[in-house]
Amino acid sequence: MLQSLADYVREIIKPETGLSPVVESSGQSGWIVLDYGYVVVHLLSPEMRDYYDLEGMWQKAKVVLSVQ
Repeated sequence: MLQSLADYVREIIKPETGLSPVVESSGQSGWIVLDYGYVVVHLLSPEMRDYYDLEGMWQKAKVVLSVQ
């Protein structure tokens, strides 16, 4: 599922910006990072979200966009 989401993000971003991300990891790891330079997209499985608790770590930071 994560790999499908990553593929979809790349398909949407590429025609609009011409950018291709640096991709770290794969869907099997539970965490995919798409690095576009100015924007970094993190796709996490529910288990990885619970384990790393990124929302808790960054709770005082300004939220620009949150997609679930």
